[in-house]
Amino acid sequence: MARTEQKVRDLVDGDADMREAVETVLSHVDDDADGEVTWVDVKGDLTSGQWGRLIERGVLVEGDAGFRLADTEEVRAGLNGSPSSASSSTASSSGDDEEIEGTSWSKYDKGAAVVTVALFAGYSWAPLRNLIGGAMDVALGPLADLMPFYAVVMILALATGLYSTLLQANLMDTEKMGKYQQRMKDMQERRKQAKEEGDDEELDRIQEEQMEAMGDNLGMFKEQFRPMVWIMLLTIPVFLWMYWGIGIGPNAETHVPLQNLVLPLMGEVAWTDQVLGPIQAWIVWYFLCSMGFTQIIRKGLNIDMTPSASAS
Repeated sequence: MARTEQKVRDLVDGDADMREAVETVLSHVDDDADGEVTWVDVKGDLTSGQWGRLIERGVLVEGDAGFRLADTEEVRAGLNGSPSSASSSTASSSGDDEEIEGTSWSKYDKGAAVVTVALFAGYSWAPLRNLIGGAMDVALGPLADLMPFYAVVMILALATGLYSTLLQANLMDTEKMGKYQQRMKDMQERRKQAKEEGDDEELDRIQEEQMEAMGDNLGMFKEQFRPMVWIMLLTIPVFLWMYWGIGIGPNAETHVPLQNLVLPLMGEVAWTDQVLGPIQAWIVWYFLCSMGFTQIIRKGLNIDMTPSASAS
């Protein structure tokens, strides 16, 4: 297993004497027909402390007549500095960590986040809602005059679904997220195996890796939330226009022609009727249209937002 290779690396990194000790043991094992070595064989070349460390770390395990290496090939790999296939996933995970930790927002991302937070005030502050609604009505008002409002909402849902999909595809690094998820999965598998084998030292090492990985959660959150900032920056004004047009809120006036809406399984309802708990009909209609169009767009453009670790 890769643990033996890692143990050898830990022993020999920065310690030339331990490297020589491991090389000496390896040469005696190669020369012995049974692949074993005893203290008598190497006591002229190793100190008792070095011999004890090899046994304590599990590099040497008890054999029939002496001691043998836990895994000869991994010991060689640990000495040569070339990862074996069993440990390549661990090395890949370390590279992925650096990539995830390097995730950062540009000044434009941060500026978009600030503006988005400010736009949220429009949901509860009528002056801002009226300002944005009136400005958006310059472009959307003529559309609402030409066709039924449910069709206008469908067009808005199609537009928001299109740019949301494109923004996610271009701003979200699904490969990076897939590598992160694969790293966590690898650590869980290694932890399970270490528990089964009673390897407390490996459990401690994995625990340290998991603690370090917890810091990457912020980087992953930033990676996932980055496209959402831009999506909300474009979508909130659309929602505020619908708020303004339908006339939602105390003393609000309707600014677009409205007819009752027919929803599946619910029949004819008014736009402000509560149809799913406190959720009003216009929101339900928008999200039904948005989810449907988004799936069609993703299929049509062959865009898959599932995290992928194909490069790992």
